[in-house]
Amino acid sequence: MKFIIEKEKILKELQIFQGILEKRSTMPILANILISVLEDRIEITGTDLEVGIKCHFPAKMYEKGVITISGKKLFEIVKSISEGKEVVFEESNDLMMKISAGDSQFKVLCLSKEDYPPVPEPKFIKNIFLQGDKVREMIEKVYFSITQEQRYYLNGALMMLKNDTMELVSTDGHRLAYTSVSMDNMNLESEIKGIVSKKTLGELKKFEDDSIEFDLDENNLFFRVGNRTLISRVIDGKFPNYEAVIPSDNKNIMIVSREEFTDAIRRVSLLSAERSRGVKFNIEKDQLRLFSSSPEIGEAKDKVEIDYDGEQIEVGFNSQYLLDFLSIIKSDKVRFELKDENSAVLIKPENNEEIEYKYVLMPMKI
Repeated sequence: MKFIIEKEKILKELQIFQGILEKRSTMPILANILISVLEDRIEITGTDLEVGIKCHFPAKMYEKGVITISGKKLFEIVKSISEGKEVVFEESNDLMMKISAGDSQFKVLCLSKEDYPPVPEPKFIKNIFLQGDKVREMIEKVYFSITQEQRYYLNGALMMLKNDTMELVSTDGHRLAYTSVSMDNMNLESEIKGIVSKKTLGELKKFEDDSIEFDLDENNLFFRVGNRTLISRVIDGKFPNYEAVIPSDNKNIMIVSREEFTDAIRRVSLLSAERSRGVKFNIEKDQLRLFSSSPEIGEAKDKVEIDYDGEQIEVGFNSQYLLDFLSIIKSDKVRFELKDENSAVLIKPENNEEIEYKYVLMPMKI
C-alpha cells in the first residue's frame, strides 16, 4: 500500500481516534487503527470493542492495501512533521510502515491485519436525522450524571426517539438528569430506545456538524456525521424506571437567582467536608441560609434572598452535584420543588428553554 496526503488533512482525522483507542489493554491490537487504501479513498477504523469510529477521505493513492498500526504513535509522528508538508505512507514487506516528509523519515512496526477485530457495518437505510446542536446540548446536560461502575446500565444514558421527540436520561443513583426536545423530520417507524455509553456520548459531542444521521441494528447504534461514523455497542441491562423517580407532588416551591445561589454555594463549600462536599440549607420564608463545617478546617455560613412561602425545611445536599447542574443551565432563575428533608428535590430552570431539563437530587444527612 502507498498513499500521499497533506499533513493537516490526515492529522485532523487521526486526532478523533485518540479518545477511542485503548490505552491499557490485554489486546494490543486495540491500540491500533486499521488503514485501508481503497480504489477511491482512504478509510481508517478504530475500536475498543464497545465504541468504534470509521472515517474516509481522499488522497493521492498509488497502491491499494490494508495495514494496522499504533494510532497514538502515528498521530504523534504526523503531528511532529512541519506544517504544509505532504506525507508519504508506504508499507514494506516486513510488517513495517514507512512514513516520510522531506528529510523526516520513520519506520513503525505494524501488526497483522488479520488480527484486527471486525467492526459492524451500518446500512443507514432508515433515513433518521438528528439535529446536531440539540444533541450536543442534551449530552452536556446529562453527561455529568453518568457513572462508571459494575451496574453496566448506569454507565451510559438512556436515549429514546419517539414522535419527533428525543429524550436523554442519566443517573448515578444519587441524582438523575432528564432532557427532552422536539426533533424535526425524524421519520420514525416505531419508538427507539437504547443505552448509549458515556464514551460514545463524549465522542459524539465533539462532532460540530448540523445534522447527525442515525441507524441501529440489534446490538449497535450508528451515528454518521459527514465522513465519520461512530459505532456504539448497545449497553445491555434494564435502565431504572426514571419516571417513577421524578417527583410530581413536591408542593414547596423555591425560586432563587442562579448566579447568587451558585456564588453562595461555592463560598460555603470551601469549608465543607472534603469527602461528602455537604452543605446544609435552612429554607424559610424569602430566605435561604447555607451552612457547612469540617472538624479539620472550620465552618462557613451565607445567606441568599429567595422567593419562598412554603414550610420551613432544613435539608443537606452534595454541593458539587448542585454546581454541576447550575453551571450548565442558562436561566437567570432556578426552581426548586421540595417535599421535606428526606425526599428527592426536583430542580429545573425557571425560565422556559428550548430543551426541557429536569434534575432530581437526593438529599444527604449532614
